[in-house]
Amino acid sequence: MSSFDERKELLKNAIKLLHSGSSVEELKEKYGDLLSDISPFEIPLIEQELIKEGISVREILSLCDLHVALFRDSLAKRELKGVPEGHPLDILMRENDELLKDAEALGLYARALKEGSDVLNSIEELLGELRKLRSHYRKNQMLIFPYLERRGMTAVPRVLWGREDQIIVKMRELREALDEFKSGKEDSKEKVASLSEEISKEIIDLVFRENKILYPACWTLFSEGEWAAIYEILEDMGVELGKWSPEAEPIYPYQLVPEVKDLSTLPMEFRNLVSSATPDEYEIRKEGDIEMETGFLSVKELERILRNLPIELTFADENDRVRFYTESSMRSGFVRTKTIIGRRLNFCHPPRLESYVMLNVKKIKEGEFPHREFWTRVGDRIVRVIVAGIRDDEGKYLGTLEIVEDLTEILENPEEIKKRIVVL
Repeated sequence: MSSFDERKELLKNAIKLLHSGSSVEELKEKYGDLLSDISPFEIPLIEQELIKEGISVREILSLCDLHVALFRDSLAKRELKGVPEGHPLDILMRENDELLKDAEALGLYARALKEGSDVLNSIEELLGELRKLRSHYRKNQMLIFPYLERRGMTAVPRVLWGREDQIIVKMRELREALDEFKSGKEDSKEKVASLSEEISKEIIDLVFRENKILYPACWTLFSEGEWAAIYEILEDMGVELGKWSPEAEPIYPYQLVPEVKDLSTLPMEFRNLVSSATPDEYEIRKEGDIEMETGFLSVKELERILRNLPIELTFADENDRVRFYTESSMRSGFVRTKTIIGRRLNFCHPPRLESYVMLNVKKIKEGEFPHREFWTRVGDRIVRVIVAGIRDDEGKYLGTLEIVEDLTEILENPEEIKKRIVVL
């Protein structure tokens, strides 16, 4: 009997034991060493054989939890040790646990579909579940990759992002193929099966690369301050975090001065990269910059950015005195001039609108509304006016912001605008 057949029989026995009431922990204890030798890439081949032998999809799905548990155990034996519960890396790996289970299930359904089983609804449900991988990949792209790039390691992020993007594109194609099949195109069934199988394999491959290579490298390379910054952003994103509480101050990529650490603790795949990388030492903060929560700008940059926005802004302080306005080079809204600086807000409107404007400002100040939206015409143009209350982190009222946006083209040519839409 070949080693492949032996592993197949091992999985069959595991399924029978799970079906008879054995727990995942019991199977780990009994078969752990043997099952951990089965790679993520062999699983689909073995599952295909099991389906051919008449074992149901539902029974084979019970293996997903076992496989994920073994996958995490084998990971713990390698480079990733001591990751605290609630640490950003712990969160990313737990997300991968769920993605791995869903991807294995998708591949299984794809193979069952090829064998003639009616599993299209199950594939559609799983496709909905797999939307969460967008969020997972976005965390890699926005939180992990910038720190690698700062260290001069640009190839790994570009390759991984390319593969992540490829999966997203194929998921869109799968959604379209499912819709085509539901509308009566019978030949779309084969496309659904092949795309599902491709997506499954590619997700599993990425989970493997992240957990075995990318995350262990980051665990070795990143300081606590870097993880503290990532943790802070995850918190802002509304991610449910655990018990880990960093002691270090957050360090963002632009603040990072890369240091070469002991290369022997890195995954083999990263050692040459680190030793040969040229760090990005670009200084983004310049003398005289205005420091804001989300970055740095010079006064000249800020003025030119505001001038090139397709909106116009007017800001009045907490005492309803105009302090600032912008002029857009792209769109023109209401006429305003430098002579309105310091003017009472109510005097910036005709008498017939004065009480109405100030009533809305009063309601916004009192917290009845965060903002109000109005639509009007300026000549032959249709504009939207948003009046918003501006508050500090403690809720203190700082002033009132008027945002004027010309939406004429969108409203008068909706079909033409739709034609210009490109899904990125």
